[in-house]
Amino acid sequence: MTTTPLSLYLLLALVLFSIGMYGALTKRNTVIVLICIELMLNAANLNFIAFSKYGPIPSLQGQVFSLFTMTIAAAEAAVGLAILIAIYRRRKTVQINDYETMKH
Repeated sequence: MTTTPLSLYLLLALVLFSIGMYGALTKRNTVIVLICIELMLNAANLNFIAFSKYGPIPSLQGQVFSLFTMTIAAAEAAVGLAILIAIYRRRKTVQINDYETMKH
């Protein structure tokens, strides 16, 4: 049984983060932007876990830190979607360009 090298984990995290960054910067739909931000956070979690396994002193610190990051990401998604639903009920749109002002 062979082990996967650290470079493959880092490459996968780079690809995931790049896709998330591209989506967050170019898409106009607020739901898609939130999903892309979650993708970027998951890429960071992959790095934490990979470095905790392949680091100079393998330990559980990276895995514990990624659990905290996932908790924060879940709270961010819940609050973000709640705000998005409130804005949608008032404005009837989820397009970012339509949120220029807070006035109705």
